[in-house]
Amino acid sequence: MFRRREPVPFAFVAEADRYRSNVEPPPRQRASAGQLVGRTLVGLTVIAGLTGALLFGLPAMESPQSPAHSQQSEASNGR
Repeated sequence: MFRRREPVPFAFVAEADRYRSNVEPPPRQRASAGQLVGRTLVGLTVIAGLTGALLFGLPAMESPQSPAHSQQSEASNGR
């Protein structure tokens, strides 16, 4: 198809994929018991809030199956 005549001037870009550093990041510290309890409580609070919103919101979103009464204006009464 299309071929370049000159070599790529930035050969270091091609070599960057093969470069490996010998410097490693420090190991992650384990979370303390208080942090784990805090994360658990925050997660449970979020889940409880979403569940409560769903339970309270579903009845409001339902359409009535059969209306108990129909609204009529005074103009429709023949006045």
